[in-house]
Amino acid sequence: MHAKRIAVVSVKPKSGEKGGAERFYQGLVGSLNRDLIRAELVEVVSDESCFDAIKETYLRFYDLDLSDYFGVISTKAPAYLVRHPNHVCYLQHTMRVFYDMFDREFSNPSEDLLQQRELILSLDTAALKAPRTKEIFVIGKEVQQRLLEYNGLHSNVLYQASTLDGFYCDKFEYVFLPGRLHRWKRVDLVIKAMRYVQSPVRLLISGDGEDKKHFQDLARNDDRISFLKKVSDPDLIDLYANALVVPFVPLREDFGLVTLEAFLSSKPVITCNDSGEPANIVEDGQTGFICAAFPQELAKRIDYLFQNPAVARVLGMAGKRWVQTVNWENVSGTLIKSLKS
Repeated sequence: MHAKRIAVVSVKPKSGEKGGAERFYQGLVGSLNRDLIRAELVEVVSDESCFDAIKETYLRFYDLDLSDYFGVISTKAPAYLVRHPNHVCYLQHTMRVFYDMFDREFSNPSEDLLQQRELILSLDTAALKAPRTKEIFVIGKEVQQRLLEYNGLHSNVLYQASTLDGFYCDKFEYVFLPGRLHRWKRVDLVIKAMRYVQSPVRLLISGDGEDKKHFQDLARNDDRISFLKKVSDPDLIDLYANALVVPFVPLREDFGLVTLEAFLSSKPVITCNDSGEPANIVEDGQTGFICAAFPQELAKRIDYLFQNPAVARVLGMAGKRWVQTVNWENVSGTLIKSLKS
């Protein structure tokens, strides 16, 4: 019996930047290759440097010939523009600058910009509606709600897992903040929180991104804050293992592997009530803390855990129990079932 070929259509940034999305594709394709299924990653370059480039990117996906495949799984914008009779979307996110971040990024938008936004929303809605897309799965409730609010489309939440192995728990020494250094991740909120932290605890920041220099400038006068050089996967696991707590305070985050990886390391997570999916995953007082997005509020939780490391351990163990229910086998099994239906 011949294996059924499935195309996982991925969006490759023109800049070549790699991050959580690439790990997502790795985990998804790896888990799909089972039970006479042969999954292949189909990478298409996406250029978002200007609106003309965005339109060309949309056309590039629309023109993609995937007729040789039994089924197609699209991922983030605008991969779902693909045409195939057996198409399921596992949505990471749409182009957020035209969605929930539009008003934040453009306080006084021009008429052209408003028309551009209207075009993107209408194209996305048309592409994701049945029968062009059989079923929509999303990586979290935040994406689910956004899709319903802006596109009027229903979807099913399907949590992804981490692609890293070997997480463990050792000491509870420092505050660890990994991830992309971008303004939407609000690294500055944690840096400012350290000004109010009374305890002699360090903040270690790993990752790279567009706003790294700004964050470094903000932290320049605090010798408790360190920006780490490039961190390997084994180093990342060790850094999680010896953290007291992992603050993850982005604005309306789609998902955030940081929460899962902290839990896999039996570490509590501090997040904010407007942080999106992390606030849906963290149980306040059970697996970490959810607080208002103010530096003083974060500082209170950091001081409390420094003074009560036994509490940090209990919260982290509860997070570890929760994360055991999240796995790639469930993801791939659900998607394959949808394609075969």
